[in-house]
Amino acid sequence: DWKWLFISGLLGTFFPAFLFAYAQTEIDSAISAILNSTVPLITLIMGAVIFGIAFSRTQLLGVIIGLAGAIALVFSGMKNNPEQNYLFAGLVFIACTCYASNVNIIKRYLQNIKPLAIATGNFIFILPLAIIVFFSADGASLEFTSEPVLKSLGYIIVLCIFGTVAAKIMFNKLVQITSPVFASSVTYLMPVVGLTWGMMDGETFSIWQVLATMVIIFAVVLVTRDKKKPATK
Repeated sequence: DWKWLFISGLLGTFFPAFLFAYAQTEIDSAISAILNSTVPLITLIMGAVIFGIAFSRTQLLGVIIGLAGAIALVFSGMKNNPEQNYLFAGLVFIACTCYASNVNIIKRYLQNIKPLAIATGNFIFILPLAIIVFFSADGASLEFTSEPVLKSLGYIIVLCIFGTVAAKIMFNKLVQITSPVFASSVTYLMPVVGLTWGMMDGETFSIWQVLATMVIIFAVVLVTRDKKKPATK
């Protein structure tokens, strides 16, 4: 299973980490968190198109509504914050596609591996790549004794332990005991958490962005809560 562990590490951790980091140099963190809630919608689309997973008409409607809400969110953000480059929101969508691919891969090809083993295998494979990126960027020139660098490293350590390692192990387990779409529905909470941290950090948010967020969440509810017999393959 080493091949799928490697691919899972790339799609579930390596690429999204850079994509979100670059995206948030131009757009607010709250917007990134809200767009991240489209993962269940993308998971459904990829599951149907690539993995042959059936879906219902209600779920299809949810996908359409969700995409409309995401587009509305981006355009309202462009109007509310004209100084930000919302083309970088495309990087978040690419990251969400990586997450959705990873969910389907874990469910289809890594069902027999323990969640902790999946996470460990992921990090073992992406560690050499991360080291290369670190030294090819400005990592070697950082002054590790300076207060700003030490403070940043402290936040990175917290993010690694809670936002990546612990979350990844629990999420892998959730994928194995449920469906890919249901597991990815944990991103329901992303907009709430993202908005809270964003406002605490001084980010602005308009009423139109709030409405677009509600549309996205409603769409994800349609996708994940539908229990009827699938009508389309």
